[in-house]
Amino acid sequence: MLAFPRRRLIVLATALAGFTLSAPAAHAEALPIKFQLDWRFEGPAALFLVPVANGHFKAENLDVSVDAGNGSGGTVTRVASGTYDMGFADLAALMEFHANNPTAPNKPVAVMMVYNNTPAAVLALKKSGIRTPADLAGKKLGAPVFDAGRKAWPIFARANRIGNVAWTAMDPPLRETMLVRGDVDAITGFSFTSLLNLEARGVKPEDVVILPYPQHGVKLYGNVVIASEAFLKKHPDAVKAFLRGFTKGVKDTVRDPQAAIATVKSRDGLVNTALETRRLKLALDATVLTADARAEGFGAVSPGRLSLMASQVSDAYGTRDRVNAAAVWSDAYLPSAAERDIFKAIK
Repeated sequence: MLAFPRRRLIVLATALAGFTLSAPAAHAEALPIKFQLDWRFEGPAALFLVPVANGHFKAENLDVSVDAGNGSGGTVTRVASGTYDMGFADLAALMEFHANNPTAPNKPVAVMMVYNNTPAAVLALKKSGIRTPADLAGKKLGAPVFDAGRKAWPIFARANRIGNVAWTAMDPPLRETMLVRGDVDAITGFSFTSLLNLEARGVKPEDVVILPYPQHGVKLYGNVVIASEAFLKKHPDAVKAFLRGFTKGVKDTVRDPQAAIATVKSRDGLVNTALETRRLKLALDATVLTADARAEGFGAVSPGRLSLMASQVSDAYGTRDRVNAAAVWSDAYLPSAAERDIFKAIK
């Protein structure tokens, strides 16, 4: 048997103990985060798929899985139920959930503003004679009952003093088709979605009238990153890490929208690259890279504007309780303002 000096044995034992203690930290497993989008894998989904593909979440020791959604209301409900840890949803839908479910045990919280301006808009064909909001009085409008623009219509109508209109409900795939057929005079929808859907049905862009809500007196915020209360309490640092990685992905997307769409196509091989690149650029211009977002800072909100929206949603949506703006929003997890300056990425 080989003999070792006592001092050498002590040093060796100490070194082995140190290795044993540090090894798990060096190889800590990435924290899984289940994330749900508000809609299908279309252009805007690149905002969340890019940080996955480019390794930004992985660098934060997060294992983020991104699934398609079927509407903001569904995303809010699934995050509240714990089926998903985080998600992407319309702030108005989150406010409605809070106000209608005051005793729910796991209400999601908005932790980052993404669509600083709502993409909701009224769209009509020029041949209808509709040119301004006032022209909508007495007309027949169409949209799914859960559409953000339809639910916020009372705010738009009040801001523009529009008289009564008649509403027709339909499933989302029929919205633009019914407008083209003349079944309705105008529709509400996300501007970057409905415009391209109309083009896909043979309508030329110059034959479409678009009345964006933000350009007609409606300063509602749009989509936000949300997280469940339980996840925020259990993993606050992971939420901060997610938002850091996401912000880096947004910068990548802004720098090269076309490359970003490759990540969407990797999730849905049927994606039309040219079409979805255009959709993404329209979405960025209409909701992310806006004058309001530049003034308030990407990811942040204006307290006064948030409070006004809470009051408007309470009235327009006829919620059970008044929306408490402080309960639906938290900026405690945001990266620094310098880290969130995505405008430097604009070419």
